[in-house]
Amino acid sequence: MAGRRTQAHRDAITVEIGYALLSGVFAAAVVFCAIAGIKLLFLAPYVVERGLFLAAWAAAVLVFVVRVVSVLWRFTAASGEADRVRQPNQPGLTNPDS
Repeated sequence: MAGRRTQAHRDAITVEIGYALLSGVFAAAVVFCAIAGIKLLFLAPYVVERGLFLAAWAAAVLVFVVRVVSVLWRFTAASGEADRVRQPNQPGLTNPDS
């Protein structure tokens, strides 16, 4: 299928990858700030603050990966459906299944 991709399809893939990465970074930043921000609100021992910081990083990485994979997976599924819907070979002819 790589040989049949049009420029529009390649552009759509590029835009979708960019969207997946940017939305993943945003979601990860929100999760990181939510977890790491707790240490700014409360006084806690160094070990607890360090644990919150590490938990924030781990959660942010997990959210980033899940977000990117889910966006790209959804795009791949939607693009696969579009590939299965075929148009007639000649203009003016209708598909017998329609």
